[in-house]
Amino acid sequence: MKVRKAVFPVAGLGTRFLPATKAQPKEMLPIVDKPAIQYAVEEALAAGIEAMIMVTGRGKDAIENHFDRSVELEQVLRAQGKADLLREVQMIPELAAFCYIRQKAPLGLGHAVLVTRDLVGEEPFAVLLADDLIDAAVPGIQQILEVFDRYRASVLAVSPVSREELNSYGIIAGREVAAGVYQVTDLVEKPAPQDAPSNLGIVGRYVLTPQIFEALEQTPSDARGEVQLTHALKGLLRRQKVYAVELKGRRYDTGSKLGFLQATVELALKRSDIGEAFQAYLRGLKLDPGARKSVVDTARRTAQKKR
Repeated sequence: MKVRKAVFPVAGLGTRFLPATKAQPKEMLPIVDKPAIQYAVEEALAAGIEAMIMVTGRGKDAIENHFDRSVELEQVLRAQGKADLLREVQMIPELAAFCYIRQKAPLGLGHAVLVTRDLVGEEPFAVLLADDLIDAAVPGIQQILEVFDRYRASVLAVSPVSREELNSYGIIAGREVAAGVYQVTDLVEKPAPQDAPSNLGIVGRYVLTPQIFEALEQTPSDARGEVQLTHALKGLLRRQKVYAVELKGRRYDTGSKLGFLQATVELALKRSDIGEAFQAYLRGLKLDPGARKSVVDTARRTAQKKR
């Protein structure tokens, strides 16, 4: 069965970006000139997914407005003769079919997925977290779909993480069945480094079978009152196989300030309209010796952590 629907959990409060997210969704923060959520939607579209289900919350109206028409803006752009911008804003609501459902309280990623049960129905579906921006020749979710098509089972995206980051991710244990593809044997949510079964952390792309909903219903809340998707996947393992695939490409954690800045800079440098000028600007930055040493040392430490 073709995967036709994608779920986007966008009800989070975005506390890591306060005060910027006090009155606007973090998913609407722009990476250059496009909000983070649009990158995720376009990734799903590039993989052939047709319907986008947004799990929203209070204060997320800007997301719905972004993927809707803005008649007043279109009239202004038309009157000003800005045909290119007019076509661009008119294209956004035509990208796909959009559906919205509220998560009434911040009860975890698993709960956000569970509230879409009636909209998804009895068919496999994708889940994309907008915080993870994937820049790859083959769209990130497409890589997951290719593994799903091969095994017809739930598939998670994973990526190697440093020892210091292990307690920030769900970590898998697994048996490699093809290059970069693992049959999952266990999952541990945010383990201490000494308890982690591997260095492969789950990142924000999934293709799930509908049996995940029953597993979610049977998953108890954690100490914070949240239903964790990783815990439900562990329950699903008792009923059917689950696979994981290492994503190819560059992943940016745009939910962190550093990842957001990295994505903004690196994607701007790739742009045909501003990339060359921006690169010249960066090369021309004049730092005093102390600041230059600090930048170099920080970059070196970051590179070492990623090894």
